[in-house]
Amino acid sequence: MIAKSHHQPFYLTVLTCLMFAAMSSSLHAQRKPVDQTMLCVGNHWTEEEGAAFLLKMKQTYLNKEAWEKRANAIRRQILKGTGLDKAPKKNPLNAIFGEKRQFDGYTVQNVAFESLPGVFVTGSLYQPSGATGSLPGILSPHGHWGQPGDVGRYRADAQKRFASMARMGAMVWAYDAVGYAEMEEIGWEHKHPDALKQQLWNSIRGVDFLLELGADPERIAVTGASGGGTQSFLLAAVDDRVSVSVPVVMVSAHFFGGCVCESGMQIHRAKNFQTNNVEIAGLAAPRPMLLVSVGGDWTKNNPEVEYPHLQHIYSLMGSTTSVENVHIPEDQHGYDEKKRQAVYPFLAKHLGLDLSKALHADGTLNESAVTLEDQQDLYVFSGEISFPPNGIKHNDGVVWK
Repeated sequence: MIAKSHHQPFYLTVLTCLMFAAMSSSLHAQRKPVDQTMLCVGNHWTEEEGAAFLLKMKQTYLNKEAWEKRANAIRRQILKGTGLDKAPKKNPLNAIFGEKRQFDGYTVQNVAFESLPGVFVTGSLYQPSGATGSLPGILSPHGHWGQPGDVGRYRADAQKRFASMARMGAMVWAYDAVGYAEMEEIGWEHKHPDALKQQLWNSIRGVDFLLELGADPERIAVTGASGGGTQSFLLAAVDDRVSVSVPVVMVSAHFFGGCVCESGMQIHRAKNFQTNNVEIAGLAAPRPMLLVSVGGDWTKNNPEVEYPHLQHIYSLMGSTTSVENVHIPEDQHGYDEKKRQAVYPFLAKHLGLDLSKALHADGTLNESAVTLEDQQDLYVFSGEISFPPNGIKHNDGVVWK
């Protein structure tokens, strides 16, 4: 329970508002304008140009040392482009826990934690019922599903995934993207210049959160689809505490992500520097990674273009068998049934999970025990839990220090 603040005198309220306005104006002034000519957005290249870039780059790293040098340069650009090369101090997470709800083989608890002073990341924690010991941890960022009744982590396929992974034996952190669902209702904006930086930082703090809860530091995974796939490979690229990554329907040689939260900062291009999302995904090597691709979006060439390039990178790192690709040519963009059927065995293998809790012996999905909850049921700040009085309600109120 959060203590409610007492009413303050009117003149103090006015003074506080004026101070916040001044701070917000100062933050706007301090934000370095993004050089739009250095951004790679959406279908920045043709399919042929993307493939040619990978072929060219492959010739520049033919041994482990050359790839590690390239990987370090890519990682530096991601951090510099987002401004996280000067990472803010990690404040206490000050997690706020809602009531734990018991379902068939798993529990759900709505949680918010403070990723930066006053910045509360909203989400839900799924855990296996009655589990003991140090559990594997799985972060689950979501993509750009925003239609009413079909939003982000509240979607039916998302809830089935979180609950199934928990029933398999994992601690699962499913969290809202900046400016989506509960964070949007609080006041956060998704299409904001700092969205990529904020989301990546929230994911990094999500790893801190799972570890603080006692997750096994050797078994931390991340998986999401679409924009959540972007967040998955970006997190694995900059945070080596992530031991397993599963970016779904997102890794492409020619498509760079169409939202500011994926390509609105200078992470792909700089003076005398260029990369793409395939190389960024390759920063996970030699840690296990599964690419899930389909015929109905920009991942349609994964078996012939992106996956072989990642196999090359993994071979240089001495772990060719740690990267896999499941391609579903008849499928469209999403994280629906066939994708989940592909992902569960990979996570079970690398995290030591009980696959029988998610798949039948014949390989079909075993998700009938999952209870789908309404979106409002998965909100943290509802009922008896109030939004903290020190909470920031918009991106412009963030102080990065």
